[in-house]
Amino acid sequence: MSTDKVWVGSGLVDAATPHISVFDHGFTVGDGVFEAVKAVGGRPFALTRHLARLARSADGLGLPPVDVDAVRHAVIETLLANDVPPLARIRITYSAGLAPLGSERGDQGPTLVVAIAASKARAETTAIATVPWPRNERGALAGIKTTSYAENAKALAHAQRAGATEAVFADTTGRLCEGTGSNIFVVRDGRIMTPTLDTGCLAGITRALVLEWVPAEETDLPIEALLDADEIFLTSTLRDVQGVHRADGREVAAPGPLTKAAMAVFAERSAEDHDPQ
Repeated sequence: MSTDKVWVGSGLVDAATPHISVFDHGFTVGDGVFEAVKAVGGRPFALTRHLARLARSADGLGLPPVDVDAVRHAVIETLLANDVPPLARIRITYSAGLAPLGSERGDQGPTLVVAIAASKARAETTAIATVPWPRNERGALAGIKTTSYAENAKALAHAQRAGATEAVFADTTGRLCEGTGSNIFVVRDGRIMTPTLDTGCLAGITRALVLEWVPAEETDLPIEALLDADEIFLTSTLRDVQGVHRADGREVAAPGPLTKAAMAVFAERSAEDHDPQ
């Protein structure tokens, strides 16, 4: 798929023509927030939840309030303006806008960008690798989906060198936290568990739906829980529910029975309602 149109500011423009200033604070210092939304058959999935999180992230970063209705309009118009494949990724970026070359923000208002790219279904299972750098659960960006993503890029490259597709962080106290772009669940003794938001992990949309739709619970877990978990799975917008067959070299049965059950429930419920409230 080649995207012909993207939304920048207040309208659609040609994707091939540059429209973002090199002085935009989202570019110079990563001062912005974003959402990645799945589109299935040209329809965005869980858009209401994603827009609510975009607004929370912007507030957490101290950006101007998000006009949720305007962003929804931009998403729909961008979908209508492009030949969208059966499975696609919608990227919504909301930055601090034009600013001096430094940490100080400008006063010309935020920048909104909506772009679409083709995606493909993820494998049923994957491998993960822990990384030596912790998530700072007390940091200013904890739990915010910010465009300051270099930490994730470095961690993911580390995991890929170990033959994995996702890197997993502990927090500064050694608790299991999250992946670079996913939440993590472990199964032990018949219980499906995921780290609490106190670890600094992102409040994932798919994570929240799994917690609502299957018998799962939030609890603090040591990073060592990956060493003896009966099952492990990841959740994210484009992974949905994905089993883990290897964690730091340890083979794990995947997808295990409770992971399969979570996969089935998520597939059924998400097909029934493209915008679950």
